[in-house]
Amino acid sequence: KVWDAVDTGCCTQTYSCHSCAVRAARWSSCGRRILSGGFDSMLHLTDVETGKQIFSSKNDFRISTLKFHPTESNIFICGGFSSEVKAWDIRTSKVLRVYKAAVQQTLDILFLPEGREFLTSTDAVSRDSADRTIIAWDFQSAAKISNQIFHERYTCPSLALHPKESVFIAQTNGNYMALFSAQRPYRINKKKRYEGHKVEGFAVGCEFSPDGTLLVTGSSDGKVFFYNYHTAGIIRTLSAHKEACVSAVFHPVLPSLLATCSWAGEIKIWQ
Repeated sequence: KVWDAVDTGCCTQTYSCHSCAVRAARWSSCGRRILSGGFDSMLHLTDVETGKQIFSSKNDFRISTLKFHPTESNIFICGGFSSEVKAWDIRTSKVLRVYKAAVQQTLDILFLPEGREFLTSTDAVSRDSADRTIIAWDFQSAAKISNQIFHERYTCPSLALHPKESVFIAQTNGNYMALFSAQRPYRINKKKRYEGHKVEGFAVGCEFSPDGTLLVTGSSDGKVFFYNYHTAGIIRTLSAHKEACVSAVFHPVLPSLLATCSWAGEIKIWQ
């Protein structure tokens, strides 16, 4: 569904191209197309104006996360219920590269600036899995750059990049967010830990504000938490939803607007 979030608050268009749950949807850089993937293992690139599929392809695993390359608008990466992550080229409808790791599921993908490297978070939490929770990859060669990034036994359902500084945040199922350097060797910042919200197994999203001063996250108790990025202190909480708040996202142009969504399928826009 595509919504008019600013003026009417109404749904403007519905596209029914998938036969099972849609797990990931991304706007293209031009803002006129939507890339979607889901549990039917299908990938679709839909023209928002006409509703036609510009690109459709069958993947060989169920998809849970998608990301466009930050500089190559025709290339995207998909991950899901597989030990593999795949890079696709929309122009040829073919897989460019395959990235393999000893995991069962990819939870999130994060491109680092310029797109030469990217990170994946996985479901690996066994006693000897510290080398697989967050993995850094070289985009061109498909080689692992680092797999010794996060050593605590928690999965990280979502990752977010700071808009100005060379750091990224990882949401953890330990009910805190951890801060890391976005440059090799991607060390964790042990002095900052953003805690107070709850994750409890939900794929709770987190994000920096456009100016990088705030960090926002949902919470499994339905609240939204705003943190001061520099001090890691809680600035404010909102009682947003009755069920788990699984995502909170700032508007890219109007920084005073925030969108939140809940496990019950409810979307709210906040001023």
